[in-house]
Amino acid sequence: MEFEKVIRKLEKALKEPLPGRSGQITMAPVPVDESRFVENIRTDHRKGAVLMLFYPDLKNQTFVPFIKRPTYPGVHSGQIAFPGGKMEETDRDLSMTALRETEEEIGVDASKVELLGKLSDLYIPPSNFMVSPYVGFTLEKPQFQAQPEEVARIINCELSRILDKQSRKKGIVHGSGGYRLDAPYFDIKSEMVWGATAMMLGEFTYLWDKLDF
Repeated sequence: MEFEKVIRKLEKALKEPLPGRSGQITMAPVPVDESRFVENIRTDHRKGAVLMLFYPDLKNQTFVPFIKRPTYPGVHSGQIAFPGGKMEETDRDLSMTALRETEEEIGVDASKVELLGKLSDLYIPPSNFMVSPYVGFTLEKPQFQAQPEEVARIINCELSRILDKQSRKKGIVHGSGGYRLDAPYFDIKSEMVWGATAMMLGEFTYLWDKLDF
């Protein structure tokens, strides 16, 4: 998909009311964990942010980078995610968190990223994080460099693949605690993108499909 057209559509789309739960739930594991959506979430929740970054390749086609977390003793071990992490005291706001974490994890120069807006916040019960997904772009392909302690693999995915309905599948996913879930997922570069990241993508694709530009 031609990069300039994608950015113009994103600029318009993110000025529209966000679908929130209506979009997120399209890719939520079953049974749906309603604690993600209710207002009385834990008062001690932590704040974090991620970045859905768009960039052009040499053929001016639009790509989005994902990361694969390393295997470690934690709830998100080995999962596919957007670059991002927890808010630090030195971050002036959550947009800075998203940019800082993206630079730290995959080497994207934060000064070259233009933010377009954000999707709806999403609460992640297993890790007790309220995550803000920001949307931004760079005018050229970044010089990616994975931070090995936090990123096992950088996955660069064509936007057309994300929007392709054939990429959406359903199956059994395995959580880090050994549990099994029946969940929808995006099949991206032979990886299963499920859980919170899939729900964010669910809202994004829902918003994209509803706007006819």
